[in-house]
Amino acid sequence: MTTNRDPFRLDGARALVTGASRGIGRATALALARAGADLALSARSRGALKETAALVEDEGRPAVLVPGDLAASSAAETVVDEAATALGGLDVVVHNAGVLPAQEDGTPTLVPLQESDQADWDHVLAVNLNATAALCRRAHAHLVGSSRASVVLTSSLAGVVGAPRMEAYGASKAAQIALARSLAVGWARQGIRVNALCPGWTRTDMTSFAHSQAPLSDWLTAHVPLGRWAEPDEVAHAALFLASPAASYLTGQALVLDGGVSVPDGGLAGIAKPPSPFPA
Repeated sequence: MTTNRDPFRLDGARALVTGASRGIGRATALALARAGADLALSARSRGALKETAALVEDEGRPAVLVPGDLAASSAAETVVDEAATALGGLDVVVHNAGVLPAQEDGTPTLVPLQESDQADWDHVLAVNLNATAALCRRAHAHLVGSSRASVVLTSSLAGVVGAPRMEAYGASKAAQIALARSLAVGWARQGIRVNALCPGWTRTDMTSFAHSQAPLSDWLTAHVPLGRWAEPDEVAHAALFLASPAASYLTGQALVLDGGVSVPDGGLAGIAKPPSPFPA
């Protein structure tokens, strides 16, 4: 139970945010900093994190950089250890890093499972699931000593509803939800809350292939009852809620932030849909 005057404050909390160089990860880092947290920021490149670090410091909070490529063996463990050492412990972990299969130029590869490569599947599962498990496993020892321990795993709407042409991504994100639920139960008596956050279509660099193309963007938003894309700040506010004392009795949940897509019949409620841009 929290007795904070402002239950959304995280004053002095030591927080690790992965995937913090851009998009939802950057917005989440800034939301936590504005709530009073000290930040450890992780992404593949140290250089890519510098802008986020500067923005965090502009909010009056310290930011340490703990880069690591989570596709690499033991990288997740190193990121956690360096973050805990730099901050003097951990109270909050927001694990936002994730990947889609992609071409050399970074454009996501969206093909049916039967046309996909096993190597792409293995890479997505390695980053989105295996590294998540490794990161949580390593973080436990640090979180168990905190009186306000919280883990937020950034899953996806693709882990809740069917996502054709994104099977590897959807499977990895569904597995993150299952992991969050199991850890929430297993760690509850140790005072560690674990939740998953499942954003729908959000305007980020990763989704630029869709929101920058009118036919595809129009088709996607036609299935969103609110009729628009989410912005990274909107997802970050939900992450802050899950990490904060405001959610002190909330654990083992998958918070879906999707503009109504996953509501039963929500995407079919009399809203005109343009033809699919994908071949049958």
